[in-house]
Amino acid sequence: MTSAVPDLPAGWRVVRARGPAGFTTHAVLARPDGTEVEWTSRRHRKGLGLRPSGARTPGGRASALSWWIGALFGVGSICFALGSVPAYVDAVDPAAVAATFFVGSIFFTSAGYLQFHEVLRAPGGVLAESARPRRLAALVGWKPRRIDFWAVLVQLVGTVFFNISTFAATQTDLTTEQAKRLVWAPDVYGSICFLVASWLAYSEVNRGILPRSDRSVGWRIAALNLAGSVAFGVAAVAARYLRSTGQLANLALVNLGTFLGAVCFLLGAVLLPVESARDRS
Repeated sequence: MTSAVPDLPAGWRVVRARGPAGFTTHAVLARPDGTEVEWTSRRHRKGLGLRPSGARTPGGRASALSWWIGALFGVGSICFALGSVPAYVDAVDPAAVAATFFVGSIFFTSAGYLQFHEVLRAPGGVLAESARPRRLAALVGWKPRRIDFWAVLVQLVGTVFFNISTFAATQTDLTTEQAKRLVWAPDVYGSICFLVASWLAYSEVNRGILPRSDRSVGWRIAALNLAGSVAFGVAAVAARYLRSTGQLANLALVNLGTFLGAVCFLLGAVLLPVESARDRS
């Protein structure tokens, strides 16, 4: 596999491991006394610890980082949902609508970076109390052998594309060609990034291609984010410009896809601290 289980304490061994595309996302570990515990890459980066194999965890207090990431994604999602509601669009100035999306994209990028930081600061060993990377390595790092690293990195790039497209949309003097290049194209690239990132995150917690829940809150979050990314992708396709008129191809579908995607992301954001509390060992 291209990604191995983190460092094991003395006397521990890997009983079995699995994961998609050569990455290790789940492993059963045996302690020196023979008892088995389950390690997952998602639990590892979130500091949720190991859990007895086949058993539910007792739960605990949500981490501060999960609250911050959830709050930032939640505010960004509300901005995107609000900006796609026809009643809001009709009631306020177009510049305010555009600014709503741009502000939402900044919250998305802030949350995306915190998730990137979360991956980089994950413990070096399988135990939650294992040593963590130093401060600089936890801010800017490179861990290509981990599927969650690629998921959050691609997502972060996608949020930057949304920054570009939503900022360009605040400009009122763009020609049709400029709008295609500065608004629609980055929006498409951002939507593609979200689709790829969400699929990687979903693959991290799902077993196989068909939906197969492990009954964790993390699986529900990944499924919601994947559904939201699909909806954003539909909106991006529907927003293509017609060559003859320069107008959006299907404004109603653009608004619907954006709204449904934002709602999915909002629900996923709300569940982040729930996951941190409920699934903590």
